[in-house]
Parts: sequence; structure tokens; C-alpha cells
Amino acid sequence: MLELVKAGGWLMLPIILSSILALAICVERFLALNPDKVAPRNLLNQVWGWMQNKQLDNEKLRQLRKGSPLGEIIAAGLGNAKHGRDIMKESIEDAASHVIHELERYLNALGTIAAVTPLLGLLGTVVGMIRVFSEIMVQGTGNAGVLAGGISEALITTASGLCVAIPALIMHRYFLRRIDAIVVTMEQDTIKLINAVHGDVQMKENSQSGRSA
Repeated sequence: MLELVKAGGWLMLPIILSSILALAICVERFLALNPDKVAPRNLLNQVWGWMQNKQLDNEKLRQLRKGSPLGEIIAAGLGNAKHGRDIMKESIEDAASHVIHELERYLNALGTIAAVTPLLGLLGTVVGMIRVFSEIMVQGTGNAGVLAGGISEALITTASGLCVAIPALIMHRYFLRRIDAIVVTMEQDTIKLINAVHGDVQMKENSQSGRSA
């Protein structure tokens, strides 16, 4: 493996660093985007129980904010529920935009790695081929070792760049899809909460129809 890295030339260094960064982002986001941690299934029912038992106070709201991203959104809405449906909805939307921004953390970097590493590989290909043709001009085609070295450098960097870019692109798409699914779940729960707080529908009926699926 070390010999391949050496044969690939200096462009292998940014490709290797990109692979390490991509792996770290994938591990961190895989753990952070756990649906049960971001949007706990029973949280809405728990909040409704607090409201019915008149246990919802500032301490409970602090617990919600610190407990999960969905709890942060719900707490923002409940904190402004007394100002009317529209104000409550706006508060939820503001909190949701912040939460979604946090859920998408590092994904731009992962997407950039997926886009840049093939270009680094292509640059390595160009550098390797320039080296080959330079040697041909100086020594002719008789020195097969030098020619093979340049071609090897070109092929190794290209392959390495693709080996980093392909998994990074797959994981980038996967994480975006997971975030979309989590956002849909949070939207359903917050709509149920708004309707229940302002008396449009019964909370229990809504809770049974959505989250059990």
C-alpha cells in the first residue's frame, strides 16, 4: 500500500487527507442523524400528557429544548402558543430552520470532497502523462522504467480519486435522504401539536394515525 502511495506522487497526499475527512464526516453524521434521537417516537404523546396533567412548565420546556431537535422545535412552539396559532407556527418554523441547518452540518464538505477528489485524480493523470512525454522527448522510448513510472502515477491517482469520490457521493445522497425523512416526521408531529393546542382536532386521534406507521 505504501508503495502505491509513493508511486502515485504528491497528489496522493490531498486525496488521502480527503478520504480521512470523508470517513470522519460519515461516522459523525451516521451517529448524529439517528431518527430515534432526532425525533423520538413517543415525545409528542409525552408532551400532550404533560399538557393534560398541567405539568408543562418552564422546567419541562428546558428539558424539551435540550433533549432532542424535535423537542427544541416543540418547545419553541409551546413557548408562543398563547399568542395564537400563526405566532406559534412561525416560532416552530424558525426553530425548524435552525434544526435543519444543524442536521445538514458537514454535508457540504462531504459533497465537496465527492466533487473534488476525481479532479485531483485527473490532475494526477495529467501530471503523470506530462512526465511521460517529457521523458520521451529527452530519452526517447528506450527507457521503459521511466515511462512505466509516469503511467503508473497517472493511473494510481485517478483510481484513488475515484475510490474516495464514489463512496463520498453515495453517503452524501444517503444522508440527504435520511434528513428528508426526519424532517417529514417532525413536520407531521408539529402540525399535530398546533392543531391539538388550538382545538382543531383531538390529539389522541392524530397521534395514533401517524407515528405508529
